[in-house]
Amino acid sequence: MDYLYLLATLLFVFGIKRLTSIKTCQQGNRLSELGMLIAMATVLMITRDVISWPIALAGILVGGAIGLVIAKRTATTQMPEMVAALNGFGGFASALVAMGSMLISETLEDSTKTLADTGLVNAISTPATIVIGMVTLTGSLVAYLKLSGKKVSHPLTGANRHLLHAGLGVLTIALGTAQVMAGDHTWMTIATLLLAIVAALLGVFLVMPIGGADMPVVVSLLNSYSGIAGAAAGFVINNPLLVVVGSLVGTSGLILTQIMCKAMNRSLGNVLLGGMGEETVAKDAKDYKSIKSASPEEVAMLLDGATSVIFVPGYGLAVAQAQHVVRELGDLLQKRGCTVRYAIHPVAGRMPGHMNVLLAESDVPYDQLWEMDRINGDFKNTDVVIVVGANDVVNPAAREASGPISGMPILDVDQARTVVVVKRSLAPGYAGIRNPLFDLPNTLMVFLDAKEALEGMVKEVKELGK
Repeated sequence: MDYLYLLATLLFVFGIKRLTSIKTCQQGNRLSELGMLIAMATVLMITRDVISWPIALAGILVGGAIGLVIAKRTATTQMPEMVAALNGFGGFASALVAMGSMLISETLEDSTKTLADTGLVNAISTPATIVIGMVTLTGSLVAYLKLSGKKVSHPLTGANRHLLHAGLGVLTIALGTAQVMAGDHTWMTIATLLLAIVAALLGVFLVMPIGGADMPVVVSLLNSYSGIAGAAAGFVINNPLLVVVGSLVGTSGLILTQIMCKAMNRSLGNVLLGGMGEETVAKDAKDYKSIKSASPEEVAMLLDGATSVIFVPGYGLAVAQAQHVVRELGDLLQKRGCTVRYAIHPVAGRMPGHMNVLLAESDVPYDQLWEMDRINGDFKNTDVVIVVGANDVVNPAAREASGPISGMPILDVDQARTVVVVKRSLAPGYAGIRNPLFDLPNTLMVFLDAKEALEGMVKEVKELGK
Protein backbone atom coordinates (compact mmCIF):
# COMPACT_ATOMS: atom_id res chain seq x y z
CA MET A 1 0.00 0.00 0.00
CA ASP A 2 2.92 2.33 0.66
CA TYR A 3 3.88 2.04 -3.01
CA LEU A 4 0.40 3.17 -4.03
CA TYR A 5 0.70 6.13 -1.68
CA LEU A 6 4.06 6.96 -3.25
CA LEU A 7 2.57 6.70 -6.75
CA ALA A 8 -0.32 9.00 -5.80
CA THR A 9 2.12 11.49 -4.26
CA LEU A 10 4.27 11.55 -7.41
CA LEU A 11 1.18 12.12 -9.55
CA PHE A 12 0.21 15.07 -7.36
CA VAL A 13 3.72 16.52 -7.57
CA PHE A 14 3.89 16.19 -11.36
CA GLY A 15 0.31 17.44 -11.65
CA ILE A 16 1.11 20.62 -9.74
CA LYS A 17 4.24 21.07 -11.82
CA ARG A 18 2.19 20.86 -15.04
CA LEU A 19 -0.23 23.44 -13.66
CA THR A 20 2.51 26.08 -13.81
CA SER A 21 2.04 26.46 -17.58
CA ILE A 22 -1.12 27.25 -19.52
CA LYS A 23 -0.02 24.81 -22.21
CA THR A 24 0.19 21.88 -19.80
CA CYS A 25 -2.39 22.78 -17.14
CA GLN A 26 -4.99 20.36 -18.53
CA GLN A 27 -2.47 17.52 -18.29
CA GLY A 28 -1.73 18.65 -14.73
CA ASN A 29 -5.41 18.37 -13.84
CA ARG A 30 -5.64 14.87 -15.33
CA LEU A 31 -2.54 13.70 -13.44
CA SER A 32 -3.86 15.11 -10.18
CA GLU A 33 -7.25 13.50 -10.75
CA LEU A 34 -5.57 10.14 -11.31
CA GLY A 35 -3.51 10.63 -8.14
CA MET A 36 -6.68 11.38 -6.16
CA LEU A 37 -8.40 8.29 -7.56
CA ILE A 38 -5.45 6.08 -6.53
CA ALA A 39 -5.34 7.73 -3.10
CA MET A 40 -9.04 7.14 -2.48
CA ALA A 41 -8.85 3.53 -3.65
CA THR A 42 -5.83 2.91 -1.40
CA VAL A 43 -7.57 4.36 1.66
CA LEU A 44 -10.65 2.22 0.99
CA MET A 45 -8.53 -0.92 0.72
CA ILE A 46 -6.60 -0.14 3.92
CA THR A 47 -9.77 0.54 5.92
CA ARG A 48 -11.96 -2.14 4.34
CA ASP A 49 -12.38 -3.92 7.69
CA VAL A 50 -13.47 -0.86 9.66
CA ILE A 51 -15.70 1.07 7.24
CA SER A 52 -19.06 0.48 5.64
CA TRP A 53 -18.43 0.11 1.91
CA PRO A 54 -22.00 1.06 0.90
CA ILE A 55 -21.78 4.28 2.89
CA ALA A 56 -18.31 5.08 1.54
CA LEU A 57 -19.33 4.46 -2.07
CA ALA A 58 -22.54 6.43 -1.58
CA GLY A 59 -20.50 9.35 -0.28
CA ILE A 60 -18.16 9.18 -3.27
CA LEU A 61 -21.03 9.05 -5.76
CA VAL A 62 -23.07 11.81 -4.12
CA GLY A 63 -20.05 14.06 -3.63
CA GLY A 64 -18.81 13.43 -7.16
CA ALA A 65 -22.25 14.18 -8.61
CA ILE A 66 -22.53 17.44 -6.67
CA GLY A 67 -19.06 18.47 -7.80
CA LEU A 68 -19.88 17.67 -11.42
CA VAL A 69 -23.08 19.71 -11.34
CA ILE A 70 -21.34 22.68 -9.71
CA ALA A 71 -18.50 22.58 -12.24
CA LYS A 72 -20.90 22.39 -15.18
CA ARG A 73 -23.10 25.22 -13.94
CA THR A 74 -20.37 27.59 -12.79
CA ALA A 75 -19.70 30.36 -15.28
CA THR A 76 -16.20 31.72 -15.76
CA THR A 77 -17.21 34.91 -13.96
CA GLN A 78 -18.13 32.83 -10.90
CA MET A 79 -14.89 30.85 -10.84
CA PRO A 80 -13.32 32.97 -8.05
CA GLU A 81 -16.36 32.38 -5.84
CA MET A 82 -16.24 28.64 -6.51
CA VAL A 83 -12.51 28.46 -5.70
CA ALA A 84 -13.13 30.32 -2.44
CA ALA A 85 -15.97 27.95 -1.52
CA LEU A 86 -13.91 24.85 -2.33
CA ASN A 87 -11.07 26.13 -0.15
CA GLY A 88 -13.54 26.43 2.70
CA PHE A 89 -14.97 22.95 2.20
CA GLY A 90 -11.45 21.51 2.15
CA GLY A 91 -10.63 23.13 5.48
CA PHE A 92 -13.95 22.00 6.97
CA ALA A 93 -13.32 18.41 5.88
CA SER A 94 -9.97 18.43 7.69
CA ALA A 95 -11.56 19.85 10.83
CA LEU A 96 -14.24 17.14 10.76
CA VAL A 97 -11.55 14.46 10.38
CA ALA A 98 -9.73 15.76 13.47
CA MET A 99 -12.91 16.07 15.55
CA GLY A 100 -14.21 12.70 14.48
CA SER A 101 -10.88 10.94 15.06
CA MET A 102 -10.60 12.36 18.55
CA LEU A 103 -14.18 11.87 19.70
CA ILE A 104 -14.42 8.24 18.60
CA SER A 105 -10.84 7.23 19.39
CA GLU A 106 -10.64 4.08 21.48
CA THR A 107 -7.57 5.41 23.27
CA LEU A 108 -9.71 8.14 24.85
CA GLU A 109 -12.46 5.89 26.15
CA ASP A 110 -10.51 5.57 29.39
CA SER A 111 -11.72 8.56 31.43
CA THR A 112 -8.31 8.89 33.03
CA LYS A 113 -6.59 9.65 29.74
CA THR A 114 -6.20 13.03 28.10
CA LEU A 115 -5.43 13.97 24.53
CA ALA A 116 -1.92 14.80 25.71
CA ASP A 117 -1.47 11.15 26.68
CA THR A 118 -1.77 10.11 23.04
CA GLY A 119 1.51 11.80 22.17
CA LEU A 120 2.88 15.29 21.53
CA VAL A 121 2.24 15.20 17.77
CA ASN A 122 -1.41 14.26 18.18
CA ALA A 123 -1.90 16.74 21.02
CA ILE A 124 -0.67 19.59 18.80
CA SER A 125 -2.09 18.53 15.44
CA THR A 126 -5.66 17.86 16.62
CA PRO A 127 -6.55 21.35 17.92
CA ALA A 128 -4.43 22.94 15.16
CA THR A 129 -6.41 21.10 12.48
CA ILE A 130 -9.72 22.17 13.99
CA VAL A 131 -8.68 25.81 14.30
CA ILE A 132 -7.12 26.14 10.83
CA GLY A 133 -9.92 24.16 9.20
CA MET A 134 -12.71 26.24 10.75
CA VAL A 135 -10.93 29.55 10.06
CA THR A 136 -10.57 28.42 6.45
CA LEU A 137 -14.25 27.49 6.21
CA THR A 138 -15.76 30.70 7.53
CA GLY A 139 -13.06 32.95 6.07
CA SER A 140 -13.71 31.40 2.65
CA LEU A 141 -17.46 31.91 3.02
CA VAL A 142 -16.89 35.62 3.72
CA ALA A 143 -14.55 35.79 0.71
CA TYR A 144 -17.27 34.08 -1.35
CA LEU A 145 -19.79 36.74 -0.36
CA LYS A 146 -17.36 39.57 -1.11
CA LEU A 147 -16.52 38.11 -4.51
CA SER A 148 -20.24 37.79 -5.20
CA GLY A 149 -20.63 41.52 -4.69
CA LYS A 150 -22.23 41.32 -1.24
CA LYS A 151 -21.42 44.12 1.18
CA VAL A 152 -19.77 42.44 4.16
CA SER A 153 -18.17 44.88 6.59
CA HIS A 154 -16.60 44.49 10.03
CA PRO A 155 -18.71 45.80 12.94
CA LEU A 156 -15.62 47.34 14.56
CA THR A 157 -12.87 49.64 13.30
CA GLY A 158 -9.34 50.58 14.29
CA ALA A 159 -7.93 49.34 17.59
CA ASN A 160 -11.25 47.82 18.69
CA ARG A 161 -11.17 45.50 15.71
CA HIS A 162 -7.65 44.30 16.50
CA LEU A 163 -8.57 43.81 20.16
CA LEU A 164 -11.49 41.60 19.12
CA HIS A 165 -9.23 39.50 16.90
CA ALA A 166 -6.61 39.21 19.65
CA GLY A 167 -9.27 38.23 22.19
CA LEU A 168 -10.62 35.51 19.93
CA GLY A 169 -7.08 34.30 19.32
CA VAL A 170 -6.35 34.04 23.05
CA LEU A 171 -9.68 32.28 23.63
CA THR A 172 -8.81 29.82 20.85
CA ILE A 173 -5.50 28.97 22.52
CA ALA A 174 -7.22 28.55 25.89
CA LEU A 175 -9.89 26.23 24.48
CA GLY A 176 -7.26 24.24 22.56
CA THR A 177 -5.31 23.77 25.80
CA ALA A 178 -8.50 22.73 27.64
CA GLN A 179 -9.24 20.21 24.91
CA VAL A 180 -5.78 18.66 25.19
CA MET A 181 -5.77 18.51 28.99
CA ALA A 182 -9.38 17.41 29.61
CA GLY A 183 -9.48 13.90 31.06
CA ASP A 184 -13.24 13.57 30.98
CA HIS A 185 -14.63 12.69 27.56
CA THR A 186 -17.67 14.92 28.03
CA TRP A 187 -15.58 17.97 28.87
CA MET A 188 -13.26 17.18 25.98
CA THR A 189 -16.26 17.12 23.62
CA ILE A 190 -17.53 20.45 24.96
CA ALA A 191 -14.08 22.03 24.62
CA THR A 192 -13.81 20.70 21.06
CA LEU A 193 -17.16 22.13 19.98
CA LEU A 194 -16.44 25.49 21.61
CA LEU A 195 -13.01 25.54 19.94
CA ALA A 196 -14.64 24.95 16.54
CA ILE A 197 -17.19 27.74 17.14
CA VAL A 198 -14.64 30.31 18.31
CA ALA A 199 -12.28 29.44 15.43
CA ALA A 200 -15.20 29.86 13.02
CA LEU A 201 -15.92 33.33 14.44
CA LEU A 202 -12.23 34.20 14.15
CA GLY A 203 -12.27 33.27 10.47
CA VAL A 204 -15.29 35.50 9.83
CA PHE A 205 -13.85 38.55 11.59
CA LEU A 206 -10.36 38.14 10.10
CA VAL A 207 -11.60 38.28 6.49
CA MET A 208 -14.39 40.85 6.99
CA PRO A 209 -12.15 43.96 6.97
CA ILE A 210 -10.11 42.88 3.94
CA GLY A 211 -11.06 44.90 0.88
CA GLY A 212 -12.23 43.63 -2.47
CA ALA A 213 -8.99 44.66 -4.17
CA ASP A 214 -7.13 42.20 -1.95
CA MET A 215 -9.41 39.23 -2.62
CA PRO A 216 -6.96 37.52 -5.05
CA VAL A 217 -4.39 37.45 -2.24
CA VAL A 218 -6.97 36.22 0.27
CA VAL A 219 -8.11 33.41 -2.04
CA SER A 220 -4.54 32.14 -2.46
CA LEU A 221 -3.90 32.45 1.29
CA LEU A 222 -7.06 30.51 2.16
CA ASN A 223 -6.00 27.88 -0.34
CA SER A 224 -2.77 27.57 1.61
CA TYR A 225 -4.73 27.29 4.87
CA SER A 226 -6.78 24.41 3.47
CA GLY A 227 -3.56 22.59 2.56
CA ILE A 228 -2.03 23.19 6.00
CA ALA A 229 -5.23 21.91 7.63
CA GLY A 230 -5.05 18.81 5.45
CA ALA A 231 -1.42 18.18 6.40
CA ALA A 232 -2.24 18.56 10.09
CA ALA A 233 -5.17 16.15 9.68
CA GLY A 234 -2.70 13.69 8.17
CA PHE A 235 -0.75 13.72 11.43
CA VAL A 236 -3.97 13.21 13.40
CA ILE A 237 -4.93 10.02 11.54
CA ASN A 238 -1.34 8.98 10.75
CA ASN A 239 -1.80 9.20 6.98
CA PRO A 240 1.49 10.04 5.21
CA LEU A 241 -0.19 10.80 1.87
CA LEU A 242 -2.41 13.44 3.45
CA VAL A 243 0.61 15.00 5.13
CA VAL A 244 2.57 15.19 1.87
CA VAL A 245 -0.29 16.44 -0.32
CA GLY A 246 -1.46 18.93 2.29
CA SER A 247 2.08 20.25 2.59
CA LEU A 248 2.28 20.64 -1.19
CA VAL A 249 -0.94 22.64 -1.28
CA GLY A 250 0.03 24.67 1.77
CA THR A 251 3.48 25.66 0.52
CA SER A 252 2.37 26.32 -3.06
CA GLY A 253 -0.43 28.52 -1.70
CA LEU A 254 2.03 30.48 0.41
CA ILE A 255 4.36 30.94 -2.56
CA LEU A 256 1.45 32.15 -4.69
CA THR A 257 0.38 34.52 -1.91
CA GLN A 258 3.89 35.98 -1.83
CA ILE A 259 3.84 36.43 -5.62
CA MET A 260 0.46 38.20 -5.43
CA CYS A 261 1.65 40.50 -2.64
CA LYS A 262 4.75 41.36 -4.67
CA ALA A 263 2.56 42.15 -7.67
CA MET A 264 0.70 44.67 -5.51
CA ASN A 265 3.85 45.92 -3.75
CA ARG A 266 2.23 45.23 -0.39
CA SER A 267 3.19 43.03 2.53
CA LEU A 268 0.91 40.23 3.66
CA GLY A 269 0.39 42.03 6.95
CA ASN A 270 -0.70 45.15 5.09
CA VAL A 271 -3.18 43.10 3.08
CA LEU A 272 -4.66 41.43 6.14
CA LEU A 273 -4.90 44.64 8.13
CA GLY A 274 -5.19 47.34 5.48
CA GLY A 275 -8.55 46.57 3.90
CA MET A 276 -7.85 48.25 0.55
CA GLY A 277 -11.05 48.77 -1.39
CA GLU A 278 -13.39 48.94 1.59
CA GLU A 279 -13.02 52.63 2.30
CA THR A 280 -15.26 55.38 0.99
CA VAL A 281 -14.61 56.31 -2.63
CA ALA A 282 -12.28 59.27 -2.93
CA LYS A 283 -14.00 62.60 -3.51
CA ASP A 284 -12.12 63.17 -6.74
CA ALA A 285 -12.86 59.71 -8.12
CA LYS A 286 -15.03 61.21 -10.87
CA ASP A 287 -13.32 64.58 -11.13
CA TYR A 288 -12.20 64.36 -14.75
CA LYS A 289 -11.78 67.42 -16.95
CA SER A 290 -10.70 66.30 -20.42
CA ILE A 291 -12.44 63.00 -21.12
CA LYS A 292 -12.55 62.11 -24.81
CA SER A 293 -15.18 59.49 -25.66
CA ALA A 294 -15.19 57.40 -28.80
CA SER A 295 -17.49 54.95 -30.53
CA PRO A 296 -16.61 51.41 -31.65
CA GLU A 297 -16.61 52.73 -35.22
CA GLU A 298 -13.94 55.32 -34.41
CA VAL A 299 -11.83 52.72 -32.63
CA ALA A 300 -12.14 50.42 -35.66
CA MET A 301 -10.69 53.15 -37.86
CA LEU A 302 -7.74 53.44 -35.48
CA LEU A 303 -7.24 49.69 -35.60
CA ASP A 304 -7.38 49.74 -39.40
CA GLY A 305 -4.07 51.57 -39.50
CA ALA A 306 -2.42 49.88 -36.54
CA THR A 307 0.53 47.51 -36.89
CA SER A 308 0.64 46.51 -33.21
CA VAL A 309 -2.21 46.11 -30.72
CA ILE A 310 -2.17 44.99 -27.09
CA PHE A 311 -5.33 43.96 -25.24
CA VAL A 312 -5.41 44.41 -21.46
CA PRO A 313 -8.18 42.25 -19.94
CA GLY A 314 -9.77 42.95 -16.57
CA TYR A 315 -12.70 41.75 -14.54
CA GLY A 316 -15.09 43.73 -16.75
CA LEU A 317 -14.22 41.37 -19.60
CA ALA A 318 -15.25 38.41 -17.44
CA VAL A 319 -18.49 40.06 -16.30
CA ALA A 320 -19.50 40.76 -19.89
CA GLN A 321 -18.45 37.26 -21.02
CA ALA A 322 -16.62 38.97 -23.87
CA GLN A 323 -13.55 36.73 -24.04
CA HIS A 324 -14.69 35.06 -27.27
CA VAL A 325 -15.34 38.42 -28.93
CA VAL A 326 -11.95 39.82 -27.96
CA ARG A 327 -10.30 36.73 -29.47
CA GLU A 328 -12.34 37.22 -32.66
CA LEU A 329 -11.19 40.83 -32.88
CA GLY A 330 -7.60 39.78 -32.26
CA ASP A 331 -7.83 37.15 -35.01
CA LEU A 332 -9.21 39.72 -37.47
CA LEU A 333 -6.36 42.11 -36.75
CA GLN A 334 -3.78 39.36 -37.11
CA LYS A 335 -5.13 38.44 -40.54
CA ARG A 336 -4.56 42.05 -41.54
CA GLY A 337 -0.88 41.76 -40.57
CA CYS A 338 -1.18 43.36 -37.13
CA THR A 339 0.84 42.06 -34.20
CA VAL A 340 -1.59 41.16 -31.40
CA ARG A 341 -0.78 40.37 -27.79
CA TYR A 342 -2.60 40.21 -24.43
CA ALA A 343 -1.00 41.83 -21.38
CA ILE A 344 -1.72 39.92 -18.17
CA HIS A 345 -1.35 41.61 -14.79
CA PRO A 346 -0.90 39.13 -11.88
CA VAL A 347 -3.83 40.54 -9.90
CA ALA A 348 -6.22 41.34 -12.75
CA GLY A 349 -9.59 39.75 -12.02
CA ARG A 350 -10.69 38.29 -8.72
CA MET A 351 -8.44 35.29 -8.28
CA PRO A 352 -4.89 34.31 -9.24
CA GLY A 353 -4.66 33.51 -12.94
CA HIS A 354 -8.26 34.63 -13.61
CA MET A 355 -7.45 36.33 -16.93
CA ASN A 356 -5.30 33.42 -18.10
CA VAL A 357 -8.19 31.01 -17.49
CA LEU A 358 -10.67 33.36 -19.17
CA LEU A 359 -8.62 33.77 -22.36
CA ALA A 360 -7.64 30.11 -22.48
CA GLU A 361 -11.36 29.29 -22.49
CA SER A 362 -11.72 31.26 -25.74
CA ASP A 363 -8.66 29.53 -27.27
CA VAL A 364 -6.40 32.58 -27.36
CA PRO A 365 -2.98 31.24 -28.46
CA TYR A 366 -0.65 30.75 -25.51
CA ASP A 367 2.18 32.65 -27.15
CA GLN A 368 0.02 35.78 -27.27
CA LEU A 369 -0.38 35.90 -23.47
CA TRP A 370 2.40 38.08 -22.08
CA GLU A 371 3.04 38.65 -18.38
CA MET A 372 3.51 42.17 -17.03
CA ASP A 373 7.30 42.08 -16.63
CA ARG A 374 7.74 40.78 -20.14
CA ILE A 375 5.48 43.23 -21.96
CA ASN A 376 5.85 46.48 -20.03
CA GLY A 377 8.79 47.66 -22.09
CA ASP A 378 6.84 47.24 -25.35
CA PHE A 379 3.95 49.61 -24.67
CA LYS A 380 5.92 52.61 -25.89
CA ASN A 381 6.26 50.93 -29.30
CA THR A 382 2.59 49.96 -29.55
CA ASP A 383 0.07 51.72 -31.77
CA VAL A 384 -3.13 50.90 -29.88
CA VAL A 385 -3.76 49.44 -26.42
CA ILE A 386 -7.33 48.35 -25.68
CA VAL A 387 -8.06 48.14 -21.94
CA VAL A 388 -11.16 46.01 -21.40
CA GLY A 389 -12.68 46.30 -17.94
CA ALA A 390 -9.42 46.89 -16.06
CA ASN A 391 -8.80 49.85 -13.77
CA ASP A 392 -6.35 49.75 -10.86
CA VAL A 393 -3.80 47.59 -12.70
CA VAL A 394 -3.36 50.36 -15.33
CA ASN A 395 -3.68 53.34 -12.98
CA PRO A 396 -0.67 55.72 -13.23
CA ALA A 397 -1.47 56.90 -9.68
CA ALA A 398 0.60 53.90 -8.58
CA ARG A 399 3.70 55.90 -9.52
CA GLU A 400 2.86 58.65 -7.02
CA ALA A 401 4.63 58.86 -3.67
CA SER A 402 1.50 58.20 -1.62
CA GLY A 403 -1.95 56.72 -2.05
CA PRO A 404 -3.79 53.40 -1.74
CA ILE A 405 -1.90 51.82 -4.66
CA SER A 406 1.37 53.76 -4.38
CA GLY A 407 4.29 51.59 -5.51
CA MET A 408 2.08 48.89 -7.00
CA PRO A 409 3.56 47.57 -10.28
CA ILE A 410 1.18 48.42 -13.12
CA LEU A 411 0.90 47.84 -16.84
CA ASP A 412 2.42 50.95 -18.48
CA VAL A 413 -0.40 51.35 -21.02
CA ASP A 414 -0.20 55.15 -20.88
CA GLN A 415 3.07 54.97 -22.84
CA ALA A 416 1.32 53.65 -25.96
CA ARG A 417 0.48 55.96 -28.87
CA THR A 418 -3.26 55.53 -28.28
CA VAL A 419 -5.07 53.97 -25.34
CA VAL A 420 -8.69 52.85 -25.68
CA VAL A 421 -10.45 52.16 -22.38
CA VAL A 422 -13.66 50.14 -22.62
CA LYS A 423 -15.65 50.82 -19.48
CA ARG A 424 -19.31 51.27 -18.57
CA SER A 425 -18.67 54.47 -16.63
CA LEU A 426 -16.04 56.53 -14.85
CA ALA A 427 -16.62 54.60 -11.63
CA PRO A 428 -13.36 53.87 -9.77
CA GLY A 429 -11.85 50.44 -9.30
CA TYR A 430 -11.53 48.56 -6.02
CA ALA A 431 -8.99 51.06 -4.68
CA GLY A 432 -11.69 53.74 -4.88
CA ILE A 433 -9.45 56.41 -6.41
CA ARG A 434 -9.32 58.54 -9.52
CA ASN A 435 -7.52 57.09 -12.54
CA PRO A 436 -5.42 59.79 -14.30
CA LEU A 437 -5.19 57.52 -17.35
CA PHE A 438 -8.72 58.51 -18.36
CA ASP A 439 -7.69 62.19 -18.61
CA LEU A 440 -4.55 61.74 -20.72
CA PRO A 441 -4.42 63.25 -24.23
CA ASN A 442 -3.77 59.84 -25.83
CA THR A 443 -6.73 58.11 -24.12
CA LEU A 444 -10.15 57.46 -25.65
CA MET A 445 -13.04 56.19 -23.51
CA VAL A 446 -15.68 53.81 -24.89
CA PHE A 447 -18.59 53.89 -22.44
CA LEU A 448 -20.27 50.59 -23.27
CA ASP A 449 -20.57 47.04 -22.00
CA ALA A 450 -17.37 45.24 -22.99
CA LYS A 451 -19.12 42.69 -25.19
CA GLU A 452 -21.22 45.33 -26.97
CA ALA A 453 -18.18 47.53 -27.59
CA LEU A 454 -16.01 44.70 -28.90
CA GLU A 455 -18.79 43.34 -31.12
CA GLY A 456 -19.11 46.82 -32.61
CA MET A 457 -15.38 46.92 -33.30
CA VAL A 458 -15.46 43.47 -34.89
CA LYS A 459 -18.31 44.51 -37.17
CA GLU A 460 -16.60 47.71 -38.28
CA VAL A 461 -13.19 46.06 -38.80
CA LYS A 462 -14.87 43.51 -41.06
CA GLU A 463 -16.54 46.31 -43.02
CA LEU A 464 -13.27 48.17 -43.43
CA GLY A 465 -11.61 44.99 -44.66
CA LYS A 466 -14.01 44.50 -47.57
